[in-house]
Amino acid sequence: MKVFSGVCLALATACLVSAAPAGVTVAGDWRVRVEADGLTAVLAVDGPETLQVADEKLASLPLFNPKAAAYARGAKLAGVRAQECSVRHALDPASLTLRLAPGGAALARGKDYEAEETWGCVGRLEGGAIAAGAPVYASYAYGTMRLDAAVVTADRKIVLRRGVPHVANPAAPALAAGERRLANIWVTPRLARLDEAHLFPVLEERYPEPAKGVPSEAEKRLPKTVAKLKAGGKVVVLAWGDSVTNGGYLPEPGVDRWQEQFVRRLRARYPQAEIVLVTEAWGGRNTGSYFAEPPGSEHNYQEKVLNVKPDLVVSEFVNDAGLNEAGVRERYGRIRDDFKAIGAEWIALTPHYVRPDWMGLASEKEIDDDPRPYVKALRAFAAENGLALADASLRYGRLWRQGLPYSTLMMNNINHPNAFGHGLFADALMALFP
Repeated sequence: MKVFSGVCLALATACLVSAAPAGVTVAGDWRVRVEADGLTAVLAVDGPETLQVADEKLASLPLFNPKAAAYARGAKLAGVRAQECSVRHALDPASLTLRLAPGGAALARGKDYEAEETWGCVGRLEGGAIAAGAPVYASYAYGTMRLDAAVVTADRKIVLRRGVPHVANPAAPALAAGERRLANIWVTPRLARLDEAHLFPVLEERYPEPAKGVPSEAEKRLPKTVAKLKAGGKVVVLAWGDSVTNGGYLPEPGVDRWQEQFVRRLRARYPQAEIVLVTEAWGGRNTGSYFAEPPGSEHNYQEKVLNVKPDLVVSEFVNDAGLNEAGVRERYGRIRDDFKAIGAEWIALTPHYVRPDWMGLASEKEIDDDPRPYVKALRAFAAENGLALADASLRYGRLWRQGLPYSTLMMNNINHPNAFGHGLFADALMALFP
């Protein structure tokens, strides 16, 4: 069974025995009471693991930049690094010491260097003891995350299974034959004691797929594409998006990206068809960025999107999430008209959930409804225009019901989902097809 960057596929394909959800409550600082199937147990949970780092060499320090994004104000300590960013609250700030040489005198924070404690990055200060280009040695402590599981065993005992710790992407423990996952318990760095926000009872085993309609959404919204697929014709699929569609951060982009997973499944469903995948993606940009690029540019909209003349376009732009209703109508109205002019059909993907504070979320539970105006506007635009919509946001919003804090899927601790998370996009896309 493949482990997708910290989340075991078994989490989504666990035993599908129908049973009432477990009752899971805090019974002490590090104790959890679990009631299920007529059984009761109080489980002792270990706190977060703290790791010590001594004399980590940083080849040089940039000047500390208090005006940059918090995660980019200095050099990132290796222990708290998550993909290209770092993990919030993983560093124990009181433990941080910098020296010019191992065993040397400690440098003075505020005089020689400054630190962004929340994100675990450091930078030198003008006039301090750290010269440009000089190495420094950092000693510090940091914590990891863990997803432990309360499980009913085959011999009807409630036990705790310890998950695999990781600074950003902890792996939930796999189940043995005949076992049922009752809840995952999310242990985060520097967590002082358990609370209800860290208990994730399994309320549903998997996303409740919509009833299959006759005709299907694809047949209603994508008639030309479906006709070609059924007839065994050639179908060119253009995946158009931002860094998530680019997927260069994934261990195996050519396998794990949402479009690769989608087309692989589509080929299996329509083995007689010739399905050609083209990807056009630009990290850190949005649809407006494409419109602004001049002819000859690497990402010119006319040349790299419209001139491909795809049969089907699937768009993913989490970086459009700042658009309001008027912005969606204007920008996506232009795209609608342009695709119609070249004879292309279009599926719009709603975006995944990103860092909770960016979405105005105070918790990773009870979050079925995506609060972003962009998502509501995109859904409305699709309904008004007969546009096929693959609603991945709905699937992310229900992960908590399946025992999973969605942020544990983010490889950069912000907005880059792992392969399991990419699979949720593919799930939403395949739900459209008969």
